[in-house]
Amino acid sequence: MIQSMTAFANLTGSLGAASWDWEIRGVNARGLDLRLRLPDGLYGLEAAARVALSGALNRGNVTLTLRLTRAEGGALMTLDMGQLDAVLAALDTVQERAFAMGVTLAQPNAADVLAQRGVMIQGQVATDDTALSEALQRDLTPLIATFVAMRRTEGAALHAVITDQLTQIAVLVERAEAAALARRADVQTNLTAALRRVLQDVTEIDDSRIAQELALLAVKADVTEEIDRLKSHVAAAFALLDDPKPAGRKLDFLAQEFNREANTLCSKAGTAALTAIGLDLKAVIDQMREQIQNIE
Repeated sequence: MIQSMTAFANLTGSLGAASWDWEIRGVNARGLDLRLRLPDGLYGLEAAARVALSGALNRGNVTLTLRLTRAEGGALMTLDMGQLDAVLAALDTVQERAFAMGVTLAQPNAADVLAQRGVMIQGQVATDDTALSEALQRDLTPLIATFVAMRRTEGAALHAVITDQLTQIAVLVERAEAAALARRADVQTNLTAALRRVLQDVTEIDDSRIAQELALLAVKADVTEEIDRLKSHVAAAFALLDDPKPAGRKLDFLAQEFNREANTLCSKAGTAALTAIGLDLKAVIDQMREQIQNIE
């Protein structure tokens, strides 16, 4: 079953004071383009993510983002002994200086000392980044599985749309074949009349030369090969849609071939009916190619 390259998945988790939010997004691309936005300092996480993504995906522009938050609510307040000594020494100097100048100062209490900047500091919650990295790596499996599941869901929708478009193309090709058969007599008459007009001033030309020229013109106007190739392309496209292997590139190439044959059919049409069918073919083929761009 085909997969779409367009998908989204997210996952949240926590460990101790750390919490996180994973997000993975994918859009179409010619190859596999991985863009990882991960916090620094988590040993082995980026390598594990690249291996996991490369093993699950073949094509697509994929962005993996991790938003990590470390809570500080449970941290303890601690004394900075060096800053405390500096503050006490400064207070003692102030007291001595005031006494020498005959100024009486109130004695500072412990709260006054603790209120000085830098005496009390916020402690940090100890975290084990190794355990955190391991927990985050375990999240990769369910996250990527959800992402792949969405790609398959989108792929199923694409399968239905492209199947309908291929069916329309097959019907139009049958109509083109019928129109080509119907125009055969008119084409021969028109070619003969056109050749007669071109040669009306030529006095010496035999009937065998006229027949030869008519045969060459008829071959150039014949659309049998284009119709046969279009039928073959329809069958090949249906087979690729049911191929379990990634078929996006092959389908994209086949869509180009569809368009080439439709262009040639229009250029050789010769009648309004066949031209109209050729234009309808081109419209459906263009629509199909837009959908194929999203297939892995």
